[in-house]
Amino acid sequence: MNINSCETHINHALDVFVAEQGKFPIMEVVPEEEKLSTKCNYCEEFAIYVVVDE
Repeated sequence: MNINSCETHINHALDVFVAEQGKFPIMEVVPEEEKLSTKCNYCEEFAIYVVVDE
């Protein structure tokens, strides 16, 4: 499971991940070369973080 998130929605993304997966995720910064093409899963802003499985 991967969730792309902006600064505003990172807490929601972490909560959703833990609720669905039952474990705490890894939160990584979106790589610089992907920042302009990666949108937040919850709004139209560019994603800053990606929440992923271990």
